[in-house]
Amino acid sequence: MWRQLEVEAGQRVLEVGTGTGYSTALGAHRLGGDRLTSIEYDSAVGRAAASALAAAGYAPRLVIGDGMRGDPEGGAYDRLIATCSVRYVPMAWLHQVKPGGKILVTLSGWSYASGLAHLTVTGPGTATGRFLPGYTSFMIARPHDRPPRPTPALLPGGERPSRIDPAVIGTWTGGWVAQLAAPAAERMGAGPEQILWDISTGSQARTAPGPDGGWTVVQRGPVRLWDRVETAIRLWQAAGEPHQEGFGITVSAVRQRVWIGGEEGPGWDLPA
Repeated sequence: MWRQLEVEAGQRVLEVGTGTGYSTALGAHRLGGDRLTSIEYDSAVGRAAASALAAAGYAPRLVIGDGMRGDPEGGAYDRLIATCSVRYVPMAWLHQVKPGGKILVTLSGWSYASGLAHLTVTGPGTATGRFLPGYTSFMIARPHDRPPRPTPALLPGGERPSRIDPAVIGTWTGGWVAQLAAPAAERMGAGPEQILWDISTGSQARTAPGPDGGWTVVQRGPVRLWDRVETAIRLWQAAGEPHQEGFGITVSAVRQRVWIGGEEGPGWDLPA
């Protein structure tokens, strides 16, 4: 990821998520400790990382705090790298990275699909970028994780045929598209038997093989989750089913939108 960040000697970098300190050590080795600040949410994890870094001979600036707020005391940075995933790009980051600077972050969600985004900050609170090839995932940042929920109870609802093979949302990019379409839903199940549950509205969708071939879906609640997923999947399929490198992202103070192909293409708003 440090190569993907396109960092150059002399630049100042903010790392969100110190973790064990391994990635921090790589950055300190490349840049020097005086050019790197790393933030860790968990104080016990941060203390352990500090000891490991000191034992390895590295001395970056280490901060215990909420990485979603960035580093308000740190001034302007040239680069930001996150070793956790987020549901949307925190606005604080876009004000702490200089215009022209880069942000490398994994965007994830409550269905645990992921895409690695490489953004260029275009001004205070704005950025644009593309998603990179590969299969990158990180633990979601605690402030962005789903709330506690009870054990799912599958309830009756309206049934109809499904217009897509439900198994497609079990694939890497198919699951990503489904998550973009229904960002408040959690995905469970496998193959043709998928379950989507939005705890905030009580909405549910569950699929199963049809008795005469094909698939059926049962939906209930105010949000028709499978309708949204079907529409998104069919748009993605019509675009040739690109992997994440076929997607881009535009961020502003009022909207964060992921799109296919170009900004004018089909897209979905992140839950910012």
